[in-house]
Amino acid sequence: MRRPPKPGQTNGNGNGATALEEGADHDARTDDPGGRAVDKAKDAPADLVGWVDERMGATSFLTAMLMRKVPKGTNWFYTLGSATMFAFVVQALTGVFLAMYYTPSPVEAYASITHLTNDVFLGEFVRGMHKWGASVMVILVYVHMGRTFFFGAYKYPRELNWVIGVVLLILTMTMGFTGYLLPFDQRSYWATIVGVNINGTGPIVGPYLSDFLRAGPEFGATTLSRFYAIHMLLVPGAIIAMIGAHLYLVVKLGTTAPPWLRADTKPKESRTREVDSVSEDDNGDITNGSA
Repeated sequence: MRRPPKPGQTNGNGNGATALEEGADHDARTDDPGGRAVDKAKDAPADLVGWVDERMGATSFLTAMLMRKVPKGTNWFYTLGSATMFAFVVQALTGVFLAMYYTPSPVEAYASITHLTNDVFLGEFVRGMHKWGASVMVILVYVHMGRTFFFGAYKYPRELNWVIGVVLLILTMTMGFTGYLLPFDQRSYWATIVGVNINGTGPIVGPYLSDFLRAGPEFGATTLSRFYAIHMLLVPGAIIAMIGAHLYLVVKLGTTAPPWLRADTKPKESRTREVDSVSEDDNGDITNGSA
């Protein structure tokens, strides 16, 4: 270890400052109220986070969410759920940007979309992300549910999580259907009429659902406003609630191991029952106890 210089001895920098002088300078900096204010300002964000965490317990929640154990053999198929949630976040952010310029009126809807695409900075790029991101999200939901089905992750005790996933699929399709009408051009107008008429052919609730979506005897301003409200407020709120419940059950119940690992690791109890079921009779012959 390096010894401190003796009084009157220069330090390693050769500037002639003694150890006593350096100590005095340190005391002066410590007693400086401005320095203490700077230190407090640097510690303020950490203190604020600690204050909020003490009252909300966010650290324990994030630890349970992010630091949980996953089974061996997990692969990229297990990231489909996170990819779907990321796609929804992208849809939400780009949708907020589009809503700042969109006018839900049959007369001005198409003009507002044209202005957004041609005149607003990055408007065409953000609109493209929102348009194609909707298709990406639908595909990811289908692939994620397919992985869940073929991996057997819908079985006990995860049946409720599977039901929530089905609800999320329906909500995603509803969000895509209601958003298709918003440009209010010829293609979106007639495609939505066809979709509403198809819904009207459903049993029992079909006609009522068709009347609810049409919001009147024919397509008009009320129809566009209703589709806009469903697309911007109702469906995203329901999706956020369902995602919260879905993530809670994933953390609570854990992640399902891949089926090929579950097949290789046969439970010890089942192997013990197979061995115990084989016994010897009085003549020394091996017989199966289940016979």
